[in-house]
Amino acid sequence: MKPRRKSPSSRSRLVIVGGAIVVAYTVIFGKLVYYAEQAGVDMASIPPGPSNVASRPEIDDRNGQVLATDIRTVSMFAEPIKIVDVDDAVEKLSSVFPDLDRKSMYEKLSNKRSHFAWLKRQLSPKQQNEVLKLGIPAIGFRPEVKRFYPGGRTAAHILGYVDIDNHGVAGMEKYLDEQGLSALASAGLTASDSLAPVRLSIDLRAQNVVHDVVADAITRYESKAAGAVILDIHTGEVLAMASAPDFDPNDPNAAGSNDGWLNRMSNGTFEMGSTFKTFSMALALDSGLVKLSDTFDATQPIHMGGFTIHDDAYVPRRWLTVPEVFRYSSNIGTARMIDSVGMDLQREYLKRFGLLTRMQTELPEVKTPSQPKVWKKINSITVSFGHGVATTPLQTAVAGAALVDGGKLIEPTFLPRTAEEANNVAEVVVKQSTSDTIRALFKLNGEEGSGRSADVPGFHVGGKTGTANKVINGKYSHVLSFNAYLAAFPIMSPQYVVLSFCDEPRKGDHGMTFATNNAAPMVADIVKRVAPMLGVQPDFGNNLLVGY
Repeated sequence: MKPRRKSPSSRSRLVIVGGAIVVAYTVIFGKLVYYAEQAGVDMASIPPGPSNVASRPEIDDRNGQVLATDIRTVSMFAEPIKIVDVDDAVEKLSSVFPDLDRKSMYEKLSNKRSHFAWLKRQLSPKQQNEVLKLGIPAIGFRPEVKRFYPGGRTAAHILGYVDIDNHGVAGMEKYLDEQGLSALASAGLTASDSLAPVRLSIDLRAQNVVHDVVADAITRYESKAAGAVILDIHTGEVLAMASAPDFDPNDPNAAGSNDGWLNRMSNGTFEMGSTFKTFSMALALDSGLVKLSDTFDATQPIHMGGFTIHDDAYVPRRWLTVPEVFRYSSNIGTARMIDSVGMDLQREYLKRFGLLTRMQTELPEVKTPSQPKVWKKINSITVSFGHGVATTPLQTAVAGAALVDGGKLIEPTFLPRTAEEANNVAEVVVKQSTSDTIRALFKLNGEEGSGRSADVPGFHVGGKTGTANKVINGKYSHVLSFNAYLAAFPIMSPQYVVLSFCDEPRKGDHGMTFATNNAAPMVADIVKRVAPMLGVQPDFGNNLLVGY
């Protein structure tokens, strides 16, 4: 039996019913849109969800001391559509928050199409209580978290800071976000109770000392800027680092903070002056083309391509041995020594030392060194004594650590690292014998040369000073300088490297402004306070280090 076919009239009724349903739903949807518009619903203005999605892990120093943590706070919002008397509300709120922009506040509260508007983020409990006493209708509070740095400025450039929404903007805070913390926050997976603390390599005790010494150098030596770092030679860990001017990460946008945002230790490049002679000496000896017994003519200035290379008045005008070139910091002797090595080998070694490329570390703020676009002989000569190549102070310290630690270059870290882990990433850049010789030359300069002002009885600090004339309007100034001291202690068996700098100092000990009068004394201040904290045992015996 054949199935019955629907009549044309049945099909028509189905079409009519279906069309009626579509029309009905279209009308309903249109009415919903209309009413939503009339009510002023703005999906973008709906307040955010629970605040714990923005939580961040606590940051601790190597000993478990808190460097950064989240604290609970509240933020104030309004429902403008429910505000009865806008003028009265603005007046009352201004009594609690005198710094509020009244015009902006009035515009927010007058928008009767708005169901939500932030008025002030991250209030203190006292401020919240005062607002509650005002009894303003349609004013509410939402719980949030605020990043708090107990040490204030102490480790500002290492920790960095976060924005109003607790997102990392700089320093290790930004590094954490770059490791996936932001993605976790977006997915709602960063409740504060699920995040383990992040431990840094920093020793807060040493950090306090370094910050104090650096901040004091600004006023003591009337410097434009100052900085210092302590590196563990065997692990590459940064134990302390400070740059001044700085800022308070609890209030990074405070008036006058702009200049303080620059971390000059890792994100500023400078011609390091005579500290670079350390690397020139190392490459010359390591190449085998120069021996400690060699001598170089320092009797007369060198004239080359319209430039004159001369020595300071205290340098003897005679033939100098290699140790004497280092001890007296002879520009002429260093220039003749590098000329005998050659420019190509010089560049190869400087790259090997990590002084011509961008340093690799966790801190996001790292600047690439500058060098001549085209190397000529005159560039090679001036670079040998620290002019023509600009590096960051931190990477200079790292290269210096390699030259007193058996020749192993270890990229710096702000996270804990063992000596075994460091050995796995270390690169041998010079022979052990070269490292021994540089250590001996550091000791010589610390005892008899420009480094004497950095020595601390019992801890035997050795190193190399550098006083580099600043380039002002394309010319080297005879007044303004960048002074640095690259040091290691205890020099017989170095455990730590310390580098300090003073930028454009106008004062110094004994009325002089050379590195030996400001940068070196900074290192002495740091070592005598930090060495006992780090467990370095003083040695008052007559220890000798044989290296040349």
